[in-house]
Amino acid sequence: MKPKILSTLPGYRASDFAADVFAGLTVAMVALPLSLAIAIASGAEPATGLVTAIVAGFLISLLGGSRVQIGGPTGAFIVVVFGVIAEYGYDGLVLATLMAGVILVVAGFLKAGRLVSYVPEPVINGFTIGIAVIIATSQLRDLLGIGADVPAEVLPKLAALWEARGQTVPAALAVGLVTMVLIVVFRRAAPRLPGLIVAVGLTSAAVALMALPVDTIVSRFGDLPARLPAPALPEITPARLVELLPSALIIAFLAGVESLLSAMVADRMIDDRHRPNAEILAQGAANIGSALFAGLPATGAIARTATNIRAGARSPVAGIVHALAILVILLVASPLAGQLAMPALAALLILTAWNMSEPHRWRGYLKDRRSDQVLMGLTLVLTVLADLTVAIGVGVALGLALRLRRRGVPPADWTPPER
Repeated sequence: MKPKILSTLPGYRASDFAADVFAGLTVAMVALPLSLAIAIASGAEPATGLVTAIVAGFLISLLGGSRVQIGGPTGAFIVVVFGVIAEYGYDGLVLATLMAGVILVVAGFLKAGRLVSYVPEPVINGFTIGIAVIIATSQLRDLLGIGADVPAEVLPKLAALWEARGQTVPAALAVGLVTMVLIVVFRRAAPRLPGLIVAVGLTSAAVALMALPVDTIVSRFGDLPARLPAPALPEITPARLVELLPSALIIAFLAGVESLLSAMVADRMIDDRHRPNAEILAQGAANIGSALFAGLPATGAIARTATNIRAGARSPVAGIVHALAILVILLVASPLAGQLAMPALAALLILTAWNMSEPHRWRGYLKDRRSDQVLMGLTLVLTVLADLTVAIGVGVALGLALRLRRRGVPPADWTPPER
């Protein structure tokens, strides 16, 4: 359970530090708009996304078992966070995150890091695609500039958006579409550079310069704070612990699974081997830390980790630089971040959802066993139309039953989606 940073610092050279600083600054520019967008989509204040990227990102890199893992808020949490806030309020989310952190710390000490290999791949694929569908549909309102309130459920939401289609603001839709085009162009033309912040920044600047009738972060939520909040504990009572336990278990499950999958992807990209139990402990510490600063749940972010690697990261120092860079931005440039346009952030999350679903793998799913196809489809449908807890519970139970029927299934070949 030894943190990876303790193994990488012996023999650490100035050239390694320079490479880590460049990689950390690069991934910070990617994480900045994503953290804001994820927080907004989760029903939280935008600044909570930055707080999570700073506090949790720092702890995951400092204590984690992966050489190049980048941690922070991720799209996988949007659905569960939105639901917890809607039912229990933001203070309830903070307590659930704190509980999830404790659960992960206990799991790390019990050496449960290897258990992710028992979660069936079709369940993870179906769950991920289902979350991607929910994220994409949740951003259509801001992409279109529609001001009407819409239901949280996917099908009623689509029906309400169709009814309100006449309220579409052409300028908002144009900003969103141009942002998508720029993100794709920058990814293909300069994959090592932080094209996300450039694309969102350019279209947001156009909104300000042309005085377009488009919402920005500051116009909807007010000014971003220029400091970290003081650490504090949420209200803790036995009754609240019991009612929030299911949510805490889901958060812990998501944080553990996604962080270990991200670490596995990183291992394949840099030919390394992560320490799963150290990674689980780090995720626990990160979620406890995020909760103390009233942040969001956090985990390893696959696409930001891949960006970190492509930018030349050599050690966990890059992740620490990434967290400190976002802290500097929060302290000195929060007014600029507040000018980011809502349709641009919506476009960013829609593309994130598309890449999260890994469309390049869809054709391969058609060649899977019929039982795997049914399991993935069932998990997807339950995720979108029912409840995350039901989807995970049913999917894992059926998946493990199928796995017991056929032993010797080869491990999943994970590839890094451009989230």
